[in-house]
Amino acid sequence: MYKRDLWLELISNAWKLRPIVWLSGVRRVGKTTIAKMIPDAIYLNCDLPSTAQKLQDPELFFNQLPESSEIIFDEVHRLADPSLILKIAADEYPHLKILATGSSTLAATNKFRDSLTGRKITIHLPPVLWTESQTVFNQKSLDHRLINGGLPEMLLSADRNPEFYAEWLDSFYARDIQELFSIRQRTGFLKLLRLLFRQSGGLLQYSNLAKMSGISRPTVNSYLEAMQIANAVFLLPPFHGGGRREITHQPKGYGFDTGFVAFLNGWNTLRGSERGLLWEHLVIDSLRTFIPDHDLYYWRDKSGREVDFVIKANNNKTIAIECKISPERLESNNQLAFRSIYPDGENYIICPYVKEPYHIRSQGLIIRVISPENIRLITKNI
Repeated sequence: MYKRDLWLELISNAWKLRPIVWLSGVRRVGKTTIAKMIPDAIYLNCDLPSTAQKLQDPELFFNQLPESSEIIFDEVHRLADPSLILKIAADEYPHLKILATGSSTLAATNKFRDSLTGRKITIHLPPVLWTESQTVFNQKSLDHRLINGGLPEMLLSADRNPEFYAEWLDSFYARDIQELFSIRQRTGFLKLLRLLFRQSGGLLQYSNLAKMSGISRPTVNSYLEAMQIANAVFLLPPFHGGGRREITHQPKGYGFDTGFVAFLNGWNTLRGSERGLLWEHLVIDSLRTFIPDHDLYYWRDKSGREVDFVIKANNNKTIAIECKISPERLESNNQLAFRSIYPDGENYIICPYVKEPYHIRSQGLIIRVISPENIRLITKNI
């Protein structure tokens, strides 16, 4: 078993703050495997009828547990009233530590009548991070990680299996979308999802998406919301406020996994631009692991100058981040344009192969070059 210490650490730290940790991520991303790594935890598979039977009387169940027990409710949304079970545990048995897993957020279904505000911390589990790929899974080829993706089964496979991706999409629709959201237009939904993956990393054009997928603009919005809740797509908003020529409303859309982006684009080998685009996806996964989604943005002006990621920092400062395979290929014009409007803050380049962080000077800007392993350095300023 591949010991994923980072996620065990994040869960442990979250339990110090709240009694419930919600571990959310797409199916087959590794939630169950990580949950079972917690030593001495009581594991309950909520897909099983026997689990539902045990929880018919929640008070009786919780009363029988030793103090300071750690309980895992895997796929908790399968229960008839999951929010009630979790609310009872948090309010009446605060000495217990609960880990609940699910493919979607708590907003996924009407079953969750209570959002558990103040009782939970949410941890989003992305596909295997680049740092984990190298150190935990011993997969050191960047192109292999980018093309195969980060779902553990494909990451560990020597060859890419097209049937895996097709089967996953069918299962995602049947179990996460149709079942939780009652969306019946399978063809239109999956067509839109494939379009989003093929255009992943680009600006969303809602009217074009509606036209190309054969569904209405309001339906596109509705399906996009379901995809976000189900962790299949992440929308990154634009940062703006200081310039009249900035993009102000149009988000960028990112598919959840580079393997699906590569597969649906037909990329069996990668050219430079494709490799750079997919590397951007790995960087945003690492950023989202340590930085709240509401602090993450991109920046672009109407001349097409763009900074890959912008983070809101303390004291109205901003952190500007560029993603590069090699720092030698840096062109700092985009960061210079951004800093002409927002002068205060630090500048970073994130590259896949940087052993130790270091600084470079480019056109008067001081830029720190780091790997995803060093992203926690950024969080000190947020």
